[in-house]
Amino acid sequence: MKEDLIVIALGGNMILQRGQKGTFEEQMENTQKASMVIADLVEQGYKLVLTSGNGPQVGNILAQQNYEDAPSMPLYVCGAMSQGQIGYMISMTLQNEFKKRNKDVDVVTLSTRVIVDKNDPGFSNPTKPIGRFYTKEQADKFNEEGKGPYMDDAGRGYRLFVASPQPLEIVEKKAIQTLADSGMLVYCVGGGGIPVIKNEDGTLEGAMAVIDKDRASAVLAEQIDAGILMILTDVPHACLNYKKENEKPLGEISLALAMQYYEEGHFIKGSMGPKIEAAIRFVKNTQGKAIITNPENAINAIKGEAGTIVVP
Repeated sequence: MKEDLIVIALGGNMILQRGQKGTFEEQMENTQKASMVIADLVEQGYKLVLTSGNGPQVGNILAQQNYEDAPSMPLYVCGAMSQGQIGYMISMTLQNEFKKRNKDVDVVTLSTRVIVDKNDPGFSNPTKPIGRFYTKEQADKFNEEGKGPYMDDAGRGYRLFVASPQPLEIVEKKAIQTLADSGMLVYCVGGGGIPVIKNEDGTLEGAMAVIDKDRASAVLAEQIDAGILMILTDVPHACLNYKKENEKPLGEISLALAMQYYEEGHFIKGSMGPKIEAAIRFVKNTQGKAIITNPENAINAIKGEAGTIVVP
């Protein structure tokens, strides 16, 4: 296990804030702010591999497929498109941030496929929210028109839900590990990776799904021997009884306690649930540590002074 290698899963809010229209300028401004946090971690001496969500981006790309004069692309190709878009923004803002700091760090964007099981029950039970937030009235209309399913997303609004099978293997894991070991900062597994199914003859084909980026990031961190999995989101830590009068923030907790809280149903599915699940998987399989926090607390969380930290 490489203690100086961190896989950082960037929350979608770090690229597009709720309530924003999703213009390129908005996303670049948000990505620039995220790049400052990432550069701070590099200056602490860590090697980084970045991943990100793509829910808003792939949702917008899907909406653009409705243009009648252009052929529409399948969902997994839309996911690949979003990897290029987000990768461009991350590589540009990071490279410029390093230039300002007089640091010579190469930033590489890698299109990444992730193998899933064609028999995964996730294909018959859509659980992954993507795209924009809508009101209940708008969602009901979309569902009546057969464009759904649009469902409530953790009380934040209504979004389109799609299949989200479990990630099994990162196809490009050797390339990612080689690049990271050489000192390059790698952006990969964008949006949880491009979902593919392995056929009996070993060939691969795209799958109609969007993989949860936290779960895929845990698999990536495990397969490239990272010492830390850091999941950056819009809250400083995971909580018990979230948004209730008896809300309790979680600091450093053992793997056993994290598993207990998860099994007791303390974490919202589609929101904090997959993050805790990813943390549990990574720590259980590697004996490393997993951190859940917001960008503002990233440095302090590495020091053990902030965030939710799951340890063996």
